[in-house]
Amino acid sequence: MVLSIIIPVYNEVTTIEEILKRVTAVPLAKEVIVVDDFSTDGTRERLGSIVGQYDNLKIVYHGKNCGKGCAIRTGLGHVSGDMVLIQDADLEYNPDEYPKLVKPIVEGRADVVYGSRFAGGEEHRVLYFWHYLGNRFLTLMSNMFTNLNLTDMETCFKVFRSDIIKGIKLEQDRFGFEPEITAKVARAGCRIYEVGISYSGRTYTEGKKIGWKDGVQALWCIVKYRVKN
Repeated sequence: MVLSIIIPVYNEVTTIEEILKRVTAVPLAKEVIVVDDFSTDGTRERLGSIVGQYDNLKIVYHGKNCGKGCAIRTGLGHVSGDMVLIQDADLEYNPDEYPKLVKPIVEGRADVVYGSRFAGGEEHRVLYFWHYLGNRFLTLMSNMFTNLNLTDMETCFKVFRSDIIKGIKLEQDRFGFEPEITAKVARAGCRIYEVGISYSGRTYTEGKKIGWKDGVQALWCIVKYRVKN
């Protein structure tokens, strides 16, 4: 089975080369789709200089900044693999963990796999208490509306059978993608698994972008997509 890896990118000039090295080094049959969401820090130029260094790498450029969810939708339009994995470009999530993430799908046991930062005994960087509490609260609220028992709804590491995610109409442009896709795969009756992952979070001075307004948006999406037909 071929894994399609979508990497939404916005202003990640300091990490884009390293994440591509790590992703392409993973010993799986794969294609890599980078969607630059109109970066203004030199990321676009850096991508242009390295595009020929990797096989099975496609780079797509947005003409304006649209958000992570929009970049994922763009990437889905270029997917040809059997599975789709979302990978952030900021080095918080480790590509070496792809094999265990895709295993339940490869073995035919799952349709969707979430990589949980709060399940299992993997290492994680100790950072913000309120971010941790916010993530747990949003996961709790999502579980209440979807009747799932996830431990980490907001995780970046999500893997889908390609036919599953391509068959879902996605609407959210920013970080609302996470609760939206969770609600929709739950409603579709997908077989969802979680796998414990490591996490090397970064600080705001290191480039972290998500904020409290995104948390409010996520809460709104949890309610919206639970009741929407």
